[in-house]
Amino acid sequence: MVTIQEPEPEPEPEPEPEPGAEALPPEPPPLPPAIPSVEDRLSEISSMLSSGATDAALLLFDIPPLSDSEDSEIALLKASILSSLGKAENARVIAESLVKADPSNAEALFVLAAAEGAAGKIKERKALLEKTIVADPKHSAALAALGTIAMGSKIFKLAENYYDKSLENDPRGMEALIGKARMRRVFDDPSGAESVLNLAIKEYPDWALPLAERAKVYREKGFLTHALADLSKARLLDPEDYWIALDRGVVLFDLERQKDALAEFDQAAKLQPDHFLSYVYSSGIRDELGDWAGAEYDYAMLAALKPDYFYANEALGILRIRDGRWASAADAFIDAFKRAPHQSQYALLVALCWMHSGKTAEIRPFLAKVLPTVNRTTLEWYLLRLFHDQSGDTDIATRIDKETDRDKRARMLYYLAQYYAAKGDNGLAIRYHLQVRDMDRRGIIEWRLNEWALDMHQPKG
Repeated sequence: MVTIQEPEPEPEPEPEPEPGAEALPPEPPPLPPAIPSVEDRLSEISSMLSSGATDAALLLFDIPPLSDSEDSEIALLKASILSSLGKAENARVIAESLVKADPSNAEALFVLAAAEGAAGKIKERKALLEKTIVADPKHSAALAALGTIAMGSKIFKLAENYYDKSLENDPRGMEALIGKARMRRVFDDPSGAESVLNLAIKEYPDWALPLAERAKVYREKGFLTHALADLSKARLLDPEDYWIALDRGVVLFDLERQKDALAEFDQAAKLQPDHFLSYVYSSGIRDELGDWAGAEYDYAMLAALKPDYFYANEALGILRIRDGRWASAADAFIDAFKRAPHQSQYALLVALCWMHSGKTAEIRPFLAKVLPTVNRTTLEWYLLRLFHDQSGDTDIATRIDKETDRDKRARMLYYLAQYYAAKGDNGLAIRYHLQVRDMDRRGIIEWRLNEWALDMHQPKG
């Protein structure tokens, strides 16, 4: 069978150009984008830094033309940005190579000093800062940093000298302005501090710190409304600053605006829940306002964050006595006594709490260790021995009657009253509790405990 192949179709002829029209040449391939100049790139980086795009600015160092540059100034700029971002080790690598090439490179020494500071190496940082000002005696940032180190060491005259030299070379230096103002406060010159801070606020209207510092000056001078105004402006500029919230709380507390102050202390705690200072204030305010559960929480946070602050344990014990949690109260007073063994009343409180909670077997061995540490001629020793021996109360009552120090007498009467209360002798307990009330010694911790004890004995209904 013969297969007949069909002929391939002939290609269509190209259309004839119209008369007068010329054929267009093919379009050339697009040119690669022009690499910007080093100056343009640096200008772009500066704009990014001003807008806060620091990470994007860093990336530009890794592409041409900056990645091809061997200019030490460009490397130093990158190191400085890294240092400002907290990437101290990355900055250190660059700065060390620059210092190796030129040991008198002041800026590289300064970056190295910042890296040592970030690592907590204060001596090494100080040494590098001193080398910086040897290389450049007018290096204002290094001078200011040395001032801050001296201030931290409480060498105040030296600190102010550094700040003054820094400001001579850069009157707008941020660290030096704040440092100088703080030194004026240290040297009891509030007007001088205010003058420096006024300048800082004028130069940096968007910076919260000078306003917060001026508020401290105003508060110390008694101008509380001025202080509050400055702190309110500072809060608008930096709402996440713990110290601004704390200082606002303190000023509001001074203005007797307790609830407003409490809101500020709570905000400070929210910003830095692991910082103890806000709880010092909030616990006391809640306690005074009768928010016992809130106060106990704050005291517990304070005790956990600041173990050596034994007053927090004392307050915890007192609040737990209020609602009869005797064993838990004893634990708090034990913690307080461990941190303040010179406060023998904590040992007495431990003993009476154990009596109320039925843990009488623990009292004798505990007080056997305490008694030798207390002066045998004092009323405290005799009260401790009373709880230790569980006898001798008549002799104690006679000794208390002879006590001329009214605070001490009231305190010892409270413990005697509680001894009888724990023994079940409510008649004698009330008798001595009423004597404490009549003495009206409100400055002792036992006063409050005494009032609660009397409330428990009031008839219900």
